[in-house]
Amino acid sequence: MATLQLREVKKHFGPVNVLRGVTFDLHPGECVALVGDNGAGKSTLMKIVTGVYSATSGSVILDGEDISGTPPGAIRELGIEMIYQNLELAGQQDVTANIFLGREPTRTIFGLATNIIDFKTARDQAEDMIRQLGARLPSVDIQVGKLSGGQQQSVAIARALTFSPKVVIMDEPTAALAVREIEHVLDLIKELKSRNIAVILISHRLTDVFEVADRIVALRQGTVIADERTGETTMQDVVAHIVGAH
Repeated sequence: MATLQLREVKKHFGPVNVLRGVTFDLHPGECVALVGDNGAGKSTLMKIVTGVYSATSGSVILDGEDISGTPPGAIRELGIEMIYQNLELAGQQDVTANIFLGREPTRTIFGLATNIIDFKTARDQAEDMIRQLGARLPSVDIQVGKLSGGQQQSVAIARALTFSPKVVIMDEPTAALAVREIEHVLDLIKELKSRNIAVILISHRLTDVFEVADRIVALRQGTVIADERTGETTMQDVVAHIVGAH
């Protein structure tokens, strides 16, 4: 059974049709690359999946349940995490604080829940998640703003993983990284897949797409114009889909 199903998702802003009936599935442990030129509708589609926008019509289905119109906070609770291109990290805070930002573990006193943050538990869990990911960080106590771009991606992925997601959406995760850091982020995506987490990868870097994606969905002017298994297409074909040569 598919983890995420999009069915005839349409979105218009006044007279402008941004999405014209997008349909595709995403399965556990699968990485689907969402490609398309600027203005193809990728960002709008993901904002609908994450609850930022409501679709004009159509359905977003998670584990067989229609979650269309569910607010963003509830979408995250259901298991859909999005890592934006700007990562939305607090540069002045340390790694632990960023991983648990807004969802910090709290202490229990005499069996009663409190609002007191359990800093030791948070730090221990942050270290454990970073270790599981194999991320190369000097310490979970370092300010995130002092980390490299690839290391910051590791923190963002660790933050997403801490809350047991079913789907992780990554928006251009390698766009501003050096070659060595790109390989590390791609390894992290493979790690997500190995944990049976479904991944949507938005990327203009087709070399990255062909390394980690199982399927490639190409959008053009709000329409799916190709949904192909990576091993059954070529980079030239994907470029042709994106620019409209097919």
